[in-house]
Amino acid sequence: MGKTIESIAIERGHTIVEKIDINNLDQLKYIPSNEVDVAIEFSQPDAAYRNIRTCLEKGISVISGTTGWLEHKLEIEQICKEKDGTFFYASNFSIGVNVFFKINKYLAAIMNKYTDYDPSITEIHHTEKKDAPSGTAISLAEDIINNNDRITKWANYTSTSKEILGIVSERKGQIPGTHEVKYRSSKDEITIRHEAYSREGFALGAVLVGEWIEDKKGILGMDDFLDI
Repeated sequence: MGKTIESIAIERGHTIVEKIDINNLDQLKYIPSNEVDVAIEFSQPDAAYRNIRTCLEKGISVISGTTGWLEHKLEIEQICKEKDGTFFYASNFSIGVNVFFKINKYLAAIMNKYTDYDPSITEIHHTEKKDAPSGTAISLAEDIINNNDRITKWANYTSTSKEILGIVSERKGQIPGTHEVKYRSSKDEITIRHEAYSREGFALGAVLVGEWIEDKKGILGMDDFLDI
């Protein structure tokens, strides 16, 4: 993702001030904040919290698409408020996926009264993806739970309980990301599905947010950017 974001940013006329990876982690502390408009953070779950906190404490606006670290999100949001900073988080920056989120939420509200239908989620990603389920799958699950009176939580396995929404995670080859939501009854099945063909859609979305966020403050997300 980092390489794809860099390529698209340069194509759109932007300058990459610094690239931080596992080989130069300490360099992040020394980047002059007055030379940076925004930091785009796509790393690993064990690095995201440190990266985001360091940027916010230096007064650098942060866009993050890293998943698997969200147990610290409330703390990051508090730091953002204290520093009067800018923090933008999305589990997925693809325009198509965010439209998919809206469809999922709408369908969940409709299906709430049809108790014969049991929802489930399947997500498939490349073998390099460390966390499971994906952040996108969790976002889909949370929107279903919030619009369903029967389901109380999600779990990362095939569920046979009416109260637990099952998420099945598969890791195969170089698949960029496929998400499928099903509502199944004994008589039929309803399916909505999003399949990414490459990582470019995610990367372009992150760069577009980077261009949009320049004069923004506070805690933001894709709903703010897309205004759907």
